[in-house]
Amino acid sequence: MKVCIMRPLFLRPSLCSLVTVFSPFPASFNKVLTRAATVPHQLYLRKTMHYQTEQRGHPHSSDYRIYFKTAEGKYISPFHDIPLRADAEQDNDVPAKKPKTENEVLYNMVVEVPRWSNAKMEIATKETLNPIKQDMKKGKLRYVANIFPHKGYIWNYGALPQTWEDPNHKDKETSCCGDNDPIDVCDIGTQVCTPGQVIQVKVLGILAMIDEGEMDWKVIAINANDPDAKILNSIEDVRKSRPGHLEATVEWFRKYKVPDGKSENQFGYNGQFKDKDFALKIIQSTHEHWKALVQNQTNAAGLECKNLSCCDSPFKFSDAEAKAVVQTAPAFGSPYSVSPEVDKWHFV
Repeated sequence: MKVCIMRPLFLRPSLCSLVTVFSPFPASFNKVLTRAATVPHQLYLRKTMHYQTEQRGHPHSSDYRIYFKTAEGKYISPFHDIPLRADAEQDNDVPAKKPKTENEVLYNMVVEVPRWSNAKMEIATKETLNPIKQDMKKGKLRYVANIFPHKGYIWNYGALPQTWEDPNHKDKETSCCGDNDPIDVCDIGTQVCTPGQVIQVKVLGILAMIDEGEMDWKVIAINANDPDAKILNSIEDVRKSRPGHLEATVEWFRKYKVPDGKSENQFGYNGQFKDKDFALKIIQSTHEHWKALVQNQTNAAGLECKNLSCCDSPFKFSDAEAKAVVQTAPAFGSPYSVSPEVDKWHFV
């Protein structure tokens, strides 16, 4: 399938990327948001390498959304319009340099949840333009519990665009079907990212988590700009240079739902991390499933497939239609308060 990539412009990171906070961080951050919300007639944008994000609604509320834009200001879907591979992008109409081997491939990661935060932010796969929103359960906003000794998520957590874990596809090893979401990524780099940030990551391995009977792969990767990216090239490198990190990752995924009254998650392959080559095959498989999705060759399972860049997709729509979607969303406002319960320690 041919994908038309809208030419991005390289943007310098800006301080405004630090404005939005989605969990109970220091009060000074919320004060910045409150001041920003009182300034009239201004859009609140945060810049990433190629993309901007526009906030709508109130942080820590059910109406809060983070919409994505190109550097030229065109609204896009982070699910469908951001390329999976970073080398698929162009700058000033000059094709990006192709990697010599698959091991040099960098992937775009859409950050949904920053490390150490608790709000369960995710790409809204069933909404037009697939903005990031906070997940809800039984009418309440979802926050992951602090499982001692961890505070919230222990990595930057997000997804690979243009991938889809097909609920109709059964994994041969586990006999479980996909969870109907883009494939998840844990960035183990040292930088604490922001929701909506798009970073380039190097894949190191993968973990086969089984979440309530569904296959839920967790890609282990590192931000390509991290100081350790040059020395971490495999899951074994992580094991040697960061003792306990992989074990902590398994324990976190095993127990993070227990405080909510659910049972521990299970894992395929005896809970062992699979290597980089295996991970790349899984990523490619989920990319092929995504292609079938946006070409309407498979059951969409309730997902919103409207996009602006997939040339042969029947779901393609216009810039004007995309803009109209965002304009109907509530204006950006000050964040709502968060219950002190979010900071509670859980010993499980």
